[in-house]
Amino acid sequence: MSEPIATYRTRPAGLFALRHEILDANGRVGTLHAERNRWGLTTRATWRPEKGEVLTYRRDPGLLRSQFSVWTDGREWLGSSLRSSFWAREIALSTPNKSLRMLPVPGFRRGWRVHAPKTGELARITPDGLGTASTIQVYRRIDLELVLFAYFVGSLVYAESFWPGPEIVDDLESVPTAASKA
Repeated sequence: MSEPIATYRTRPAGLFALRHEILDANGRVGTLHAERNRWGLTTRATWRPEKGEVLTYRRDPGLLRSQFSVWTDGREWLGSSLRSSFWAREIALSTPNKSLRMLPVPGFRRGWRVHAPKTGELARITPDGLGTASTIQVYRRIDLELVLFAYFVGSLVYAESFWPGPEIVDDLESVPTAASKA
């Protein structure tokens, strides 16, 4: 694994209306504020950066907890997340430009990896100890908004990432091609 090009820390606060402060080496980047309904289910969140555009994460209709979409204030769709089934621990992230996968980190620990199909692991999101604070390490160029969307979706299902996920090799020779399938 290469060295991270950016590292972010999160500081969650609150119980029912959870607020996540996102920090980098220079200080606070912004705040992610999650909202719950009266049954305690997270229904939406708002990302308010120190500089930049406010984003809204909202639950898509469905039974699975990882089904969210992210929208700008101007109602522009930036991406969505989807799990293929309740038992699948892979979360698919779709954006207008690329499709990514979130998989549990290797070993028996909580956390998620964000993978691109050809370039490998883009980011890793791991909780610090037993608490809810997390470390987000970015290994390749990726939009901060997409990393924070992955953090938000992954933080809702940290417990499901404890059992190790599939091992993926980060070299281009391991990516299947049409010729290798024949």
